[in-house]
Parts: sequence; C-alpha cells; structure tokens
Amino acid sequence: MTPNLAACKEALSHLDLDDNPKTVQQKSRDFYWYSPILKEQLQNVVGDFVVAPRNQEEIIEILATCWKYDVPVTVRGAGTGNYGQAMPLFGGVILHMKHMNRVLEIGDDYFVAEAGAILEQIDHELHAKGKEIRLFPSTVATATIGGFIAGGSSGVGAIRWGGLRNPANLRRLRLITLEENPRVIDLTGPDISKAAHAYGVNGVLVEVEMPADPAVDWVDVLIGVDTFANACKLAIEVGEDQAILKRMISTFEDPIPTTYFLRHRPYLKEGEAVLAVMVSRDTLDALATRVAGFEGAEIRLRYDELGEGARLPAAFELAWNHTTLRALRVDPTITYVQMMMPRPVMLEKIPEVKKTFGDEVLLHFEFTRFDGVVSPVGIPLIRHTTNERLEEIIQIFEAELGLPVFNPHRVTLEEGGMKRTNPDQLAFKKETDPKGLMNPGKMIAWVNPDWVPVPGKTYLFAE
Repeated sequence: MTPNLAACKEALSHLDLDDNPKTVQQKSRDFYWYSPILKEQLQNVVGDFVVAPRNQEEIIEILATCWKYDVPVTVRGAGTGNYGQAMPLFGGVILHMKHMNRVLEIGDDYFVAEAGAILEQIDHELHAKGKEIRLFPSTVATATIGGFIAGGSSGVGAIRWGGLRNPANLRRLRLITLEENPRVIDLTGPDISKAAHAYGVNGVLVEVEMPADPAVDWVDVLIGVDTFANACKLAIEVGEDQAILKRMISTFEDPIPTTYFLRHRPYLKEGEAVLAVMVSRDTLDALATRVAGFEGAEIRLRYDELGEGARLPAAFELAWNHTTLRALRVDPTITYVQMMMPRPVMLEKIPEVKKTFGDEVLLHFEFTRFDGVVSPVGIPLIRHTTNERLEEIIQIFEAELGLPVFNPHRVTLEEGGMKRTNPDQLAFKKETDPKGLMNPGKMIAWVNPDWVPVPGKTYLFAE
C-alpha cells in the first residue's frame, strides 16, 4: 500500500492537527534512548503529522480517513515507554491522546478513565473520594493510563496485587478498530489480553476500567543491609509477613544507592545494599520489629521522620526503571535488561551473576506476586561498552545462567517479551486492523506468523 498523506492531511485539517517538524519529531519519540541499540536504530524515526482527537467521534473519523488513504496510525500518550512502542516506524499519523484525559466515573470499587488521563491525576481524583489506584508505574506523574496498559506489565502495587496480567487488575478496555467503518469494542474478562500489552497494534484504546481500593496512608522506608543477598532474603520476609501491609519492595546492590540516589545519599551508608519499601503507617512498627530481628539490617530513613521542610523524591522514584534513569543521569553509559529471577534459585543465582560479570552488572530486583507467591524480577543495570557485548551479556544470562531475559533492546512485541508469537493478539489484529495500519512494524507475527528468535539478531521493521 502507498499512503496518500496529502489527501489524508487535507481531510483531517479541521481537527487539532500539527505538522510542525519539531512538534512531529518530539511526538515521534519515547524513552527509546534508554537502550543504546534502539538509540541507533530509531533515531531517524518520525511521523508525518500529529492529530489530537477530542472525543471518540473524532477518533472514528480519523481512523476511517486513514483507512481510506492507507495511512499508518501510531497512538501516542506521554511517551514514557522505553522500547520504541509508540514510535511510528512507517511514518503516518501520530494520534495523540492529550485531550482524552478525563476521569469519567468513580464507583465504590472501580474507576473509568479516558486513555489519555495522567495516572497521577487519576489518583488525585480517587483520593478526593477516599480511594487510590491499585497499580502504577514509577512514571506516574507523567504517564497516561492508556500507555501503561498498552506498554506496561507491572509496577508499584504488584507486591500486593500482582501485575497487569492478573485478571483482577483490569476490568474493561474500550477500543476503536481501524476499518472502513470503525467499531467501538468493549473487552472484558479473558478478552482483555487481546489488547493489553499489545503496543497499540489492535486498535485505539480509548477507555479503561480498573479497580479502586480504599486509600492507605503509605510511608516510604529505606533499609541498609550488609549484602545484596541478605537484602533479598529480608525482602522475602517482609513480602510474606501478613502483619505488614506493603505497596512496594525493591532491592539495590551496592554501589547503586550511594552512587546514583544523589538526594538520598546523606541518609545511606557506603558499602550497603538497600531495601526500599512502602508500608502502611499503621504497620510501620511491625516492619521495624522485622528489621530489628534481621542481622545486618538497619533502617536508614523513614519518610515520616524527615524534618519539617525536608523533601525527597518518593521511594518509587528510585525503583522500577527510575533506577536506570537515575543511573543514566550520573553515567550516560549505563543501560539495563529485564529478566526473570526464579525465587527457588535466587540465592544461588546472585553469586553466579556476580562471578560471571563482576561490576559490569549491578543487581536491582523488584518483588511482585506471581500466582500469590512473593517473587523477584530482575532489572539490573549494565555498564555498556559495545552493542556486541550487550548482546553477549543477554545470551550469557539466558544460555549459561538460565535466566530468561525480556529484552528492552528490541522494538517488537515478540522479541521484547516471551519470544514467541501470540496467536490471540494476531487473530484479533486481523479482525480489528485488516490492513495492518495500526503501529506497523511492532508485531512480527503480522508479516511472519512462523517467526522464531535467532540469538543476537534484530527483526527490525519489515525484514
């Protein structure tokens, strides 16, 4: 197909359309530069123009017009993703959701929001009614809920509720298809997985319904621990302690805390690993008792004991991929990977990783729940030297250490995730986007349903 961009732009010119080259370039970017590989591959990617719809009717008009003129569509939120998910590999329309930003309804135990709503704003509106959001990324202050659902998989709150794949954490998704006559579809139950974490290849996500929980008074606590392995042991103990209500448990190997957590450095001790937790105010004493009984651990900072006027970034802004961001601000050669760290072998694998890589890899774990079991997920920092060495590190993790990597240095769904095609998402895309115009280049199965991964090889664009 050859897109008729001029005709498409003319047909949509009465909407909020922007073709200023600087704006278009900025709206064509996400945080892909976390990856040195994607930084090279995607630096010249740019859309042709931006359209910002104000309601579902305008989205339907935009999609019908793009269908008519064979123009690719990439949906854009705040651009806080790290894998190029929202970058228009084949140009075309960037459909910006900035106007679709309302909280539509707050019920007793749920809320409904438009996909462009900022997560922090949603949480503010929930708190006004004594409620809070269940899960959020460390980029909550800027990220949209639609981007979180389409590109994310877990976040703060996962130690209590599990990740977004937990069926209890997503109630309904509404999307609009890219067809001659676009349809509005509501997905519930098992059907949600057809569009969740699909990078927007299966339609335009316009509305999300999620649980809302009673608001809790959370307190951030940083705990110094003599070794990283002991920090992870303590993390499991805290995670399993039913007397402690927690929202986040994160561990960081020395020297991550004192090297990269600059504003927290006065409260930390050189040579220690750090365990960061968010716990309810009324279970702080239970946490303190647990730490006091653990040899080699000591509370270094309780946010509730900060002096008047003292302000520090929230603990979650040290964790998840904010850890990588803080490290990048100090050392621009830092990058990262995401990997499974099976709990039964965690204490065995930590020394294996250190023996294999030394300081080339600095360990950082987030603790979540898989099927109710407290388990670590690895988001280690990597001291990048060459892209070839980065690929080699990933292969060593998988082939020699037996630690599966979710590769953040790939732009496609399959390569960055489970390394296999998702037949349900592919079948749904054939139904909702029969021309393949939604975020093209991000789903290998669309052009090669029989794809299998080749170590070290990138499936970029339409190879």
